[in-house]
Amino acid sequence: MVLAGTAACGTVENLSAGQKLDNAFEKLNEERSIAFELDLDTDAKSLMALDAEQSEPGEEMPAEIAELLSEGTISVSMHSKKPIKESEEKDFTAMAMKLSGPDGALLEYRLVGDWIYARVDAATLGEMAGSPLPPASELPPEAGAFKKLLAGEWIKLSKKEMEETGKNMSGAEGLGAEEPSAEPSLDAKTQKKLTDALKKAVAENVDFTTSGGSDGTEHIKATAPFRTLVTEMFEALKPLQNDLPIGDELPTAKDFANAPNKKVSADFTLKNGELTEVSVDLARLAETAKVKKFALVLRVSEGEKPEAPAGATKVTLEDLMGGFFTGVVGEGLGEEFGDVPLEEGDLENDVTMW
Repeated sequence: MVLAGTAACGTVENLSAGQKLDNAFEKLNEERSIAFELDLDTDAKSLMALDAEQSEPGEEMPAEIAELLSEGTISVSMHSKKPIKESEEKDFTAMAMKLSGPDGALLEYRLVGDWIYARVDAATLGEMAGSPLPPASELPPEAGAFKKLLAGEWIKLSKKEMEETGKNMSGAEGLGAEEPSAEPSLDAKTQKKLTDALKKAVAENVDFTTSGGSDGTEHIKATAPFRTLVTEMFEALKPLQNDLPIGDELPTAKDFANAPNKKVSADFTLKNGELTEVSVDLARLAETAKVKKFALVLRVSEGEKPEAPAGATKVTLEDLMGGFFTGVVGEGLGEEFGDVPLEEGDLENDVTMW
């Protein structure tokens, strides 16, 4: 988005590229439904080689995680009653997110109307994390809703109930704490200053090239030296630091002194003027690791309105937590805790929180 507004500050070719990117993003903003897919264009060996450069002995990335990251994708789609650029949170009537691995969906989430839907491949995720969960078939009937979740079935929860639970967990009620403060945000004037600062930093360090085919496909490539670009961008933000909702000091040129200054590029693909893909080539940032390819890829499409899955079981958050403690914690503690009844007076000298 910053690149789309910065190219106009440079050469004639940059001006043309900037206008095309600006038009492409504007078309996206006019849509009511939009979908994104994010993945890494790389292989597991390259990821493990990159990780080995930074990891201490014995802390290297497991092969299972590298396989997931290299072959996995994150898909997001959303639908609004208004054009995206005019939409606030209340305007989005449906959203969906899916994390997929080499063998299919690992986690799915949908928000449709007043309901939140979810399902998870708990067995696969548990194995990848090195903390396998018990099979759903081994859990007692009392595990209920949590048992269905472990079995990979769709469950649905009330959006209103989840929001109320979130407010209660903030500590505002019962613990005597103050109401949580509003999320930090930027006013319009500060947003403009921020954008202008980034535009100037990018325009002075990024070069654009364009190429196109006969089928309406066009590529716009933005290239810049990595260390120089990030250093200049943060330097441009320093005068605005007091106006930004950040808690720590901004990094300085000294913090980036050891960062590679090799040139990295972002390739924007346009089809008939519409943005379809952004690929950021990061392979050149590898130091000694042998990397075949390493790029972060974002694919964009108009998308369809997410729909509620069939056969979802209605549950409450209390059902899920109760099932977890019954089926997992209880099983793990066994006779040491779960099977030992509390006698009258056991908590007599305990401190009461509320």
